[in-house]
Amino acid sequence: MRRILLIDDTPEIADLLTFALRDRGYEVFAEGFTDTVNELLQEQHADALVLDCSAYDMSESLFDSVRHHPDHAELPIVIISDTPEQANTSLRSRKAQRVLLVPKPFSGSQVANALDQLLG
Repeated sequence: MRRILLIDDTPEIADLLTFALRDRGYEVFAEGFTDTVNELLQEQHADALVLDCSAYDMSESLFDSVRHHPDHAELPIVIISDTPEQANTSLRSRKAQRVLLVPKPFSGSQVANALDQLLG
């Protein structure tokens, strides 16, 4: 079973996403916004990361933190964003690999499909 770390700063959305991803067969560990994302990835032995922060710059800072960690530089990441154009520009400028963007509004199945695609 694939293990997913979900970082979401809205508990109700985290609950809905957790349910949808578990229904798809993923094991999900949900956390609010945190600056210990790399430690959580290691503790949970996560296969992928889902970032859904209300402000894109919060997701962006977590993305950068993960990508700069040698153990997580290639980790598949799904970013959920209410500013997809800004997020796309930001990810392109970073030459981001193994990342998919899901625009808001979104469904749990869209996030699960993105994970399926990244994890093959």
